[in-house]
Amino acid sequence: MRHPVLSDRRRLLIWGLAWLLLTAGQLLLYYYAYGGYTDIFIPDGIISMLLYSGLALSMWYPFRYFNTATTGLTAVLANIAAGGIFFVSVWILLTRVLVPLFIPKTYNFAGYWDVTFPYRVGTGVFIFLLIILTYYLFTSLFNLAEKKTKEAKLESLVKETELKMLRSQINPHFLFNSLNSISSLTITNPEKAREMVIKLSDFMRYSLSRKDEKPVTFRSELDNLRLYLDIEKVRFGDRLSIEEFIDGNCLEVNLPVMLLQPLYENAVKHGVYESTEKVSISTRAVIEEGFLTIAISNNYDSAPASLKGTGTGLLNVSRRLELFYGSKGFLQTSKEDGIFTVRLFIPVTEEPDEKGQNDNH
Repeated sequence: MRHPVLSDRRRLLIWGLAWLLLTAGQLLLYYYAYGGYTDIFIPDGIISMLLYSGLALSMWYPFRYFNTATTGLTAVLANIAAGGIFFVSVWILLTRVLVPLFIPKTYNFAGYWDVTFPYRVGTGVFIFLLIILTYYLFTSLFNLAEKKTKEAKLESLVKETELKMLRSQINPHFLFNSLNSISSLTITNPEKAREMVIKLSDFMRYSLSRKDEKPVTFRSELDNLRLYLDIEKVRFGDRLSIEEFIDGNCLEVNLPVMLLQPLYENAVKHGVYESTEKVSISTRAVIEEGFLTIAISNNYDSAPASLKGTGTGLLNVSRRLELFYGSKGFLQTSKEDGIFTVRLFIPVTEEPDEKGQNDNH
């Protein structure tokens, strides 16, 4: 830990003002002790307090050395007592030697010294205790700030670990199913298999290259999600239809990487997998009242057996929103007339760079 006073200009200024007040208090005390005013008060007060302030600054180093977290109470009290005797004695000795150098030799300094000596000792001890209390306060504040910093780092580490864990839960069945489809296509339609391999490669490259949790633009997420849906279209053909209604000013908004992936996996799983009819997955995105609002909808088989699942994907996305945005970002779901819709509300923290009209696909 650096010197708490010398390392901060504002504290150094406050330190100087405090010593001016102590000097004024000492002058009043000596006036009372001496029984009247004398010209020696001012040089004596200034010189003695300058000496003490310098000694006080140097006290920090033995204070830190002898008073650690492992030092017992008895040892602490002994160190304070020994330090007080040493520093007060040094201060009084230096004052006795240096002050006469700045006053007329004709002045009876010895008599003045004898009268004020007991008050000097009392003042020295009192100021020493104030300095020790001040240094204990600085130490406590430093330890508290250090503890908060460590807690913040730990919380950040835990948060990052949880986010990575949540991202790692992207359905591995998608990869297995895609590889199986590619295997089949190599026999029936090699060109289609090649196209699917390229798209799967691009999709996995995006997923694996984003190792950190830095936000990405909605544009980047959309590009990657289109790869995912294109791969699924190869598997399901005309049974899967994709629609997009995206406001151009949404594209540069930042959001957590791979946030939307589980929602599209759910749409495919509960829509296309469990239905023999054509399934349409629709994405709408607008900026409203400071939020990027993304609505992902798909029709589904309304039979009682449909939409079964653990809800892991929705919980995954909801938890990541909470970790990134606290209570500001949230998720809503609704089912109406055979349409399942997930709406995400993501706070817009920056002004979009681009604006445009709706792009309908």
